[in-house]
Amino acid sequence: MKSTKLLLIAGCALFTISCSTSKTYTVIPKSGTETGGTAKFTQDGNDVILDLEVTKLTPGIHAVHIHQKADCSSPDGESAGGHWNPENHNHGKWGENQFHKGDIGNLVADNEGKAKLTFKTDKWCLDCVEESKNIIGKGLIIHAGKDDFQTQPTGNAGGRVGCIEIK
Repeated sequence: MKSTKLLLIAGCALFTISCSTSKTYTVIPKSGTETGGTAKFTQDGNDVILDLEVTKLTPGIHAVHIHQKADCSSPDGESAGGHWNPENHNHGKWGENQFHKGDIGNLVADNEGKAKLTFKTDKWCLDCVEESKNIIGKGLIIHAGKDDFQTQPTGNAGGRVGCIEIK
């Protein structure tokens, strides 16, 4: 009886670890742009993978950040609040010294305004109980300019041209 329970528990744990959950969202254009595209978040074990495909950007480099609120209601995207920063770190480049958990980095739009970014981390989760990791209820913002990884607290990334409510 004891070994059956252990086997059942081990099987459930393995099932939980191997399961993946995905949520796909549409980019909402902001600041008078026609920015579009999708963001797919996949929880795969302890990792979250973001697959971001953006259209109708101006060619060049654009910052991408997770922001405090899943609120894209304002025309300029400011309703999403500031960068998500549950640990009160300085803004910076992901994985180097201090950085916000929302500091994803930059993506590059080609001459047709298309850009793709894949980002993987174990510092996020989808709808977990650990509030300092949970990105549900947050917003994803695509900025008009590039992140300089230095200017506090925004990276000098410019206006908000795309917004996603992560719900």
